[in-house]
Amino acid sequence: MTFGRRFTEKLAERGSFCAGIDPHGPLLEAWGLDDDVAGLERFALAATEAVAPVCSMIKPQSAFYERFGSRGVAVLERVVEIGRQAGALVLLDVKRGDIGSTSQAYADAYLDPASPLACDAVTVSPYLGFGSLTPFVETARRHDAGLFVLVETSNKEGPEVQHARTDDGAGPTVAQRMTDHLRELNAGAEPLGSFGAVVGATLASPAADLAFNGPLLAPGFGAQGGTPADIRRIFGAQAAHVAPSSSRELLRRGPDPAALREAALRANDELRA
Repeated sequence: MTFGRRFTEKLAERGSFCAGIDPHGPLLEAWGLDDDVAGLERFALAATEAVAPVCSMIKPQSAFYERFGSRGVAVLERVVEIGRQAGALVLLDVKRGDIGSTSQAYADAYLDPASPLACDAVTVSPYLGFGSLTPFVETARRHDAGLFVLVETSNKEGPEVQHARTDDGAGPTVAQRMTDHLRELNAGAEPLGSFGAVVGATLASPAADLAFNGPLLAPGFGAQGGTPADIRRIFGAQAAHVAPSSSRELLRRGPDPAALREAALRANDELRA
């Protein structure tokens, strides 16, 4: 089953909310935990066990695990395993972007089922040229995995590149060019293609046509200011294909697992309404 089909079915079954499992140092402290590997493990596993059974997708941010070295990555492997066992899709937020054999090595690390870090999908950056993502695209196709390509992010620096005009200023925006590539990759896929975009939930208005027959990840929901109304405003007819994601707004409800689960369910209810 392709990632696009799994994404569609999981959102219909569980709702669209995507739970970020991001062990920020201040969040560990707020939970009464030390900012070390033991604290990371208790935090990440407890959060995953609480929300993965009720969310369509979880999104651990790799950097917050990598900062503890190999022992932190070992915790990330367990988060991936627990999330998938609970029936959630696992999107690993790594934002990788490189060329040639290095890009292929990243793709194998995150998308090949033989890897202990194998996930359903990963975030990738196309800003070395969309063609640099070819190893990711081919590996995703081979293993029925997905990609979420950075298209229009919510950070204030993003427009410097993403809103720039191609073809010496006479062509479409760079963000539009990225979605044009995604439209080609997803052509003819049903019910949805497997190649998605990352588009912030706090944008004033998108600079690209988001009807490219693929899934959408909308970070910035919750603590960063994005609301269900913003999802409808920004994505319009594509809102049914959007997974709004939040980390801090959700995780500050811990360490009580019931409170975490309730917060995730409430987010899904708000998005359905």
